[in-house]
Amino acid sequence: MDDEFWNSYSVSTDLALEAHQIFSPDHGGTIPGVNLSEEEDEGIKITRMSILDDVGGKIMGKMPGNYLTLEIPGLRYKDPQLQRRVSETLAAEFRKFANLTAESTVLVIGLGNRKVTPDSLGPLVCDNLFVTRHLYEHMPDLVAGGGYRPVAAVAPGVLGITGIETSEIVHGIVKKVKPDLVIAVDALAARSMERVNTTIQIADVGISPGAGVGNKRKGLNKKSLGVPVIAVGVPTVVDAVTITSDAMDLIVNRLEQDVPGNGMTKLFANFDEREKKQLIFELLQPIGQNLMVTPKEIDTFVEDIANVLANGLNVALHDAISMDDSSMYTH
Repeated sequence: MDDEFWNSYSVSTDLALEAHQIFSPDHGGTIPGVNLSEEEDEGIKITRMSILDDVGGKIMGKMPGNYLTLEIPGLRYKDPQLQRRVSETLAAEFRKFANLTAESTVLVIGLGNRKVTPDSLGPLVCDNLFVTRHLYEHMPDLVAGGGYRPVAAVAPGVLGITGIETSEIVHGIVKKVKPDLVIAVDALAARSMERVNTTIQIADVGISPGAGVGNKRKGLNKKSLGVPVIAVGVPTVVDAVTITSDAMDLIVNRLEQDVPGNGMTKLFANFDEREKKQLIFELLQPIGQNLMVTPKEIDTFVEDIANVLANGLNVALHDAISMDDSSMYTH
């Protein structure tokens, strides 16, 4: 595909797993410089991916580093037992990513706009975290027994509300707090409707807020902040081009079943996936219909998944908090 295509339309996804699935067929099913492994655990699919060098990163459009993806289709059905197991899995996997000591100070950044429901995940997670950094100075007896570490959390808002780049706010806080680790929690964009509301991604490469919706801001990563940054995100939106393309595929497949060899099937057989999306993009863009779309149940889902993430992070960051009592700190 020529450069003109990529300048006009590019696949909107923050998920490294989706980027791998999109571009790996062009390289015989595997991408140079990328290692990937999968495992399944009672409805939770865990994919571990390492982008080892700039070659694999350039192909996928992702920074070299480690990416963990949890796919949980059952999250759509509000199953409390499954949500608990997801929190447990998240806590266990996050500990491997973080590699913290008992004295490590952690700063959690809740990215996004709490006034826009699909973008409010980060602030809601911060609302449900057990923050302890202030206790070490003002109420040391409460944390003297061990099992806790200094944790601070802040939701800095977005540029359109504050007039300040999020990266500038975070940089100032990091300079003052001097954390050993920054955790950035954000809502993501996916290219597949199947992954909206059902997928959690953890990455040790930091994050570029707004990248998945074409509104890329300055990145939060070790280079910009001077400390390691782990990004935790869940896709809550998908673009209209993807939805239209998927709907067209369903229509074409149904027509082929009912009327084999029909003209519409023959016509679209000449388009590959990218050409088809380019056509849809060219049709939607001039009339302002290239939207980012979220499910109608997003309000209840965001609240549920914020609790799942907060429970997992609370257990991962504080040894004294078990999964049995983690719900005490969420609402």
